[in-house]
Order: sequence, then C-alpha cells, then structure tokens
Amino acid sequence: MNTMPVKSPHNPSTVLAAEAAEGEAQQDNVSAGGSRVEEAGSDATKGAPNTWMARIGGLVRNDLVHNTAALYGVQLCRKIFPLITMPYLARVLGPSVWGTVAFVSSLGEFIVLMIEFGFNLSATRQIAQARHSPAVCGNVMAGVVGAQALLATGSIAAAWLASRFIPLLRDNPQLLWAGVFYGVCQGINPLWFFQGLERLRLLATLEIVGKTIGVIGIFLIVRSPENAWLALLLQGIPPLLSAIIGMGIAYRLFPFVVPTVSLVRDALVSSWRLFVFRSGESLYGAGNAFILGLFAPAASVGYFAIAEKISKAAFGLLNPVREALYPRLSRLAAGSGAEAARLARIGATLMISGGFLLGIGLYVFAPLLIRTITGASFAPAVTVLRIFALLPPLLAVTTSVGLQWLLPHGQDGVVNRIILTAGALNLVMAFAAAPRFQHVGMAVSVLIAECFVCASMVHAVMVRTPFWNRHKPLETVTSPLGKEVLNG
Repeated sequence: MNTMPVKSPHNPSTVLAAEAAEGEAQQDNVSAGGSRVEEAGSDATKGAPNTWMARIGGLVRNDLVHNTAALYGVQLCRKIFPLITMPYLARVLGPSVWGTVAFVSSLGEFIVLMIEFGFNLSATRQIAQARHSPAVCGNVMAGVVGAQALLATGSIAAAWLASRFIPLLRDNPQLLWAGVFYGVCQGINPLWFFQGLERLRLLATLEIVGKTIGVIGIFLIVRSPENAWLALLLQGIPPLLSAIIGMGIAYRLFPFVVPTVSLVRDALVSSWRLFVFRSGESLYGAGNAFILGLFAPAASVGYFAIAEKISKAAFGLLNPVREALYPRLSRLAAGSGAEAARLARIGATLMISGGFLLGIGLYVFAPLLIRTITGASFAPAVTVLRIFALLPPLLAVTTSVGLQWLLPHGQDGVVNRIILTAGALNLVMAFAAAPRFQHVGMAVSVLIAECFVCASMVHAVMVRTPFWNRHKPLETVTSPLGKEVLNG
C-alpha cells in the first residue's frame, strides 16, 4: 500500500485539525476569491489567525472528533464507574464473595462474547461501507438481530447446563441468573450499528445516564454479601434500556426488515471468523477469572479480578481512539489506501504513547491503588497489578499496529491464527500454573500470551502491509465482505 508522507508526525492533533478544516477552507477560497485579491493588503495581517480559527472550527464540527468524544464518555463510564463501585463492593463483600462475583461476571462476559459473535467488528464494517444504502443497512440489522436472538437462547441454555457441574454456579443461583441477565443485555446492545454510521452521541448519552443510575443503585441497595447478586443485576439494566431505545432509533433511520433464515445465515457466515478471533481472545482476556475459578479458591479469584479490572480500566482510556478510528479506517481502506495508512499511523502514535505512560503509572502506584480501592485485605493483588502494568503498552501496540490495520484490510484469517494460538497458549499455561501459583500464575500466563500476540501482530503488519514502508507496492484481494481491499 503506497502511503503519503505524514504531516507533522510529532503532532498528530495538528494533522487531524487541518484535515477537518480542509473542506471548509477550500469552499471559502472559491466563494471569496475575488474579494481576497482586492483586499490582499489588509488580509495579509489576518491570514494566520483566520487559518487557525478555520482549523479550530473544522475540528469542533468534525464527526470523527464528536464520535471520539462520545466513546470517551462511554468508556469513562465502563471503566471509571467500576473503579468507583469496587472500593465499596470489595469492603462490603470481602475477598471470597467478591471473587465469586468476579467468577460469575466472567461467565457473563462469555455470554456477551457469544451474543456479539464478532458483529461489533464485521457488522460495523458493513454498515460503514454501505451507510448510504438503506436497503443494505436494513438487511444487515435484521440478520444481526435474528442471529443474536438465537445466540442468546443458546447462551442461556449453556449457562444452565454449566451450573449443573460447577459448584460456584450451582451454589449461587441468584448470582448465576443475574450474571446471565447482564450478559444477554450487554450482548444485544446495538452500539455497533451507530458506530458504523459514526452517529454515536445519542446512544452514548443513554448509556452514560443508565450506568450512572446503576452506580447509584449499587450504593443504595447492596449492603451485605447476601445482596451480591443485585450488583450484577443492576449492571444489566442500563444496556437493556440502551438496546430498546437504540433499536427504535435504528428502525426509524432504516426500513424494518423481518429476520429471515438467509439473512441470519449471512450474518453468521460474515462474522464467524471474527467470532473465532474474539473467542481466542477471551481465552487470555475476558475469561481469565472464570478459568482461575475452576482451580483456585474464590479469594484468589478476587485478588486476580481486582488487579485485572484496574489494568483494563486504565487501558480503556485509550479505547475511544481505537473505536472511533476503526469505522473510518474500514471505509478508507476500500478506497484511499494512502489516507488510511496516514490515519492509522497517527492513531498508533497516540495509542502507543498513552500505553507506555499508563503502564509506568500502574507499576509505580500499584500499592497505593490497591490499598485505596480495596483495602488491606486485598494486599496480594499488588503483585498481580504490577505484572499487569506491562499490558497497556503491549495492548496499545497490538491494537493500533495490528488490529486497527489488519482487520480493516480483510486480514481476518491472519488475526484469527494469532489470537487462537495465543488463547491456546494461555489456556495450557493456566492449567499448569493456576492450581499451584493461583492468581500470580494466572497473571503470568496472561502476560506471556499478550507478548506473543503483540510480536505476532507487528510481524504480520511488517510482512503483509506497507504500514511502515511507504514505497511498498500494493495488491488487491477480496475481503470477506466482497469488497476490494488492500493487502501486501
């Protein structure tokens, strides 16, 4: 993929501002060309300020900036609100009950994974590339909604079956079904649809308001270990409301299409590769607390889960950059390869810099964070958090250099092989280390898996694409969506 020289590589925000204002500046030049010639002398002293005002005005009106801000609001709620409730819940529930809640929460995340089925990547890509075709968008929506209904039914049945064999689930039925409720509600959230349209502000506002109410409810209702199940139940209500309102808005924008067997099949077929990717990712990501709970006491799960949540909350501060760039990169990848490469490099600069700063902060302040958030009873979590301090820089490289570049260019198969291998690696190491070293062994397993993913993604980008080499020639291939995309 041939790429253009990056403007001001050490100042990405300037490039974005200039890019946002470019259309407006061009229009002003055409409409006012004659008067500017006549008033050249007086304008000479005002040119620089006017240029900067145009850039600032264009940046304020830029949809990419609006979507990034909306996603930052959502991510702050998803990452910061748990940090607000964690100190309270850790003290009220204690390490063992908190560990049980974390175990069931991990099951809920597996349900979210099953219901999303990769639609938040594949369907977002489809909507982004067909956003001006109401018929296509309606069919995509119908296929995804029908597929998610089937997947939700299967997930509920699987959770019931698992509870017959796993003691922590069998002995806590209220907690189990509260976790299932959360998983289903979060899984059907149609944020992916509005992300593809790059129209996120309303749905983001609904989620922020709903989660705020949920946090208030936790402080008012959860008063003892017996109320632990209510903490999960309250987490499921905001995404349920967002799903109901979001669906209503979606079907006002595009025609309602009844899900058919063919549409559901097409949705599943177009997403199954990314579902495999997400499934492999969960083996060293979302499912770690669940895996640990199969071998270790609930208290060890609690130590691990606290440190994992803090590290994920820290890295979550960078997620809006990734989520805002992904649909834009998907659209540019189908047309302007040079522009896609330039935008991807800007995103990589921002995310990797932020990842290193977050990692340093986590390592230095780990004892203070654990003591402040959870109290002295969770002191063993300090070691886990310091191990996880290496994750933000690793994840920043993996996401910005690998996922943000390989997936929009149809390299799903390459990504799947890397993620599945890492998931299997993490699973094998967890089975070997967790029974003996418990929360520390699980943390080391996760770190090794993430190192493997990071190195593999960077290697794939260097070999297959011109992300770094601006003069590398391009070839075109057909992506799983049937569009011509770029591939090295």
